[in-house]
Amino acid sequence: MTDGFIRWYRESAAVPAFTEQTELFVAHGIALVHPVRGRAVVLDVEGDGVLMRQEELARLLGLRIASLTMQWWFSADTDVVDEYAYDPLGREIQTLWLDGLTPQQADTAVLAAATSLPTPTRAVIVDRQGTGDPADWDSAILYDGERLPPAHDRVFLCHPLAERLLRVQPGLRRDETGGGLSLVSPARPH
Repeated sequence: MTDGFIRWYRESAAVPAFTEQTELFVAHGIALVHPVRGRAVVLDVEGDGVLMRQEELARLLGLRIASLTMQWWFSADTDVVDEYAYDPLGREIQTLWLDGLTPQQADTAVLAAATSLPTPTRAVIVDRQGTGDPADWDSAILYDGERLPPAHDRVFLCHPLAERLLRVQPGLRRDETGGGLSLVSPARPH
């Protein structure tokens, strides 16, 4: 079992959507720049925070050559860790770890960004309890694999993926959310 997470899969885009995402997150109370330190915080391989200008972080992400782990800030001492990666086909994958956050803090900004950014979202997997593993969704979401993991919490999927999940997992319901996504969740909460 893992910690709670949100895994966000986006299509590849000619122009990275990081700047727009940062603006949308700020509108929902989540800042990239630490409120006291005045810089973005990128985590190195040992988990130590390295201060970086926001523009430099955006430039590095725009190169799409390496995964980066950073922190987003609700306050000077409340953050969410975000692993930002690319798959071999160039799609963007973000995994936000939800340790100690409220459900509203956990997904309001991500879901707003998923339905608003110009880069289309393939899926947003919300697993607040960490019942599954984020990578379990990769095959189905990235490469149209046949195996779809159980939807324990909420899953926002582009329409073809939503149809597939509903066919293979009875007991789910579907609601339209806009932005080309459908919300699929258990008919009865756990």
